[in-house]
Amino acid sequence: MRRGSFSLRNRELRGTKEASDMRHILTLALVLVLGGIAMAQHPTANLTVSSSGFASGASIPNKYSCKGEDVSPALEWTGAPANTAAFAIIMDDPDAPAGTWMHWVMWSVPATAHSLPEGVPRREQLPDGARQGRNSFGKIGYYGPCPPPGQTHRYFFRVYALDRKLDLQAGADRSQLDAAMNGHVLAHSEYMGTFHK
Repeated sequence: MRRGSFSLRNRELRGTKEASDMRHILTLALVLVLGGIAMAQHPTANLTVSSSGFASGASIPNKYSCKGEDVSPALEWTGAPANTAAFAIIMDDPDAPAGTWMHWVMWSVPATAHSLPEGVPRREQLPDGARQGRNSFGKIGYYGPCPPPGQTHRYFFRVYALDRKLDLQAGADRSQLDAAMNGHVLAHSEYMGTFHK
């Protein structure tokens, strides 16, 4: 092989290696970028919900039911993703004879909020901008446990961290809230209590 041909061959080999290295670098960069996007869409969070009104899994006091004052219990939550734009709250009873019964639907709770006080007013819109919807009783706001006599039901308080404030009018129902939240839930958690009448 002539020296010129040998040099040309070396340049070709170097060019092939450089091209291969560049492809590896570009592939790695693409993986990192896509991984970053995925993490942004599904951030790691440890959202937890609690209540000072009753222990998790314990009996809900009469005060928060149709046997008492029927006011909403205080709720607290921690561990929401940093990019949370708003929260939504749902309380339901999956043990109701007619199927899951909605007791409370609420959304547009400000991202700066980490709790709800006891006795949230039964209004469509609250001073902080939060909105409430229509429950299975056909009413606005919280209406507590009221199962048939002799039955013990579970009641779930569900908190959703959302990546945007929902463009949903006050008075909407659970199905409309679910549709509006679709694709915008960053994290969610629940807190359960029971009630027997």
